[in-house]
Amino acid sequence: MITKDRKVAVFCAGFMIIFMVWLLAFAGNLSSFSMLRYAILIVLSYTAMVFDINTKRIPNTLILIMLTGWFLLIMPMISYDITSGLRLLADSIYGFLIGGGLFLLVYVVSRKGLGGGDVKFMAAAGLYLGFAETVPVILYGTVLAALTGIILLAIRKIGRKETMPLVPFLFAGIMITIFTH
Repeated sequence: MITKDRKVAVFCAGFMIIFMVWLLAFAGNLSSFSMLRYAILIVLSYTAMVFDINTKRIPNTLILIMLTGWFLLIMPMISYDITSGLRLLADSIYGFLIGGGLFLLVYVVSRKGLGGGDVKFMAAAGLYLGFAETVPVILYGTVLAALTGIILLAIRKIGRKETMPLVPFLFAGIMITIFTH
């Protein structure tokens, strides 16, 4: 009999194999920096998705790992080529502000209808994505979440007061954005 932990491990291994095949297939189209940035974002976003599905929470430790990873990624870029590095830093900050700011606004206006972990996750993901990629991720993720919610309500699988984890839909938005980049 396969335990739940083993199923999760098999699922994770399968995902990583598919991800590595994608990296090998499309690596020529990406700079080393972009490939590394996307790899870190995908792995950490996938981890956040698993946490959100299982616990409906995103641990602050994971957000700190995302922030630390981004910092360790951007610092050599800034020291190598200050002009490009600062341009990238500005774009990352715009992504952070758009992702985190928009979700914070929804969090406040909806009286916590959106989770605080979702706000922190989207802010951290915005650092990796930058402005131009954060916007489509939010669009894809929220539209997918809304459509799924409407369908689940229509077939009476959830009630109006029930919550759904949002990070799986944001992860889908990240994957769509990266794969179509």
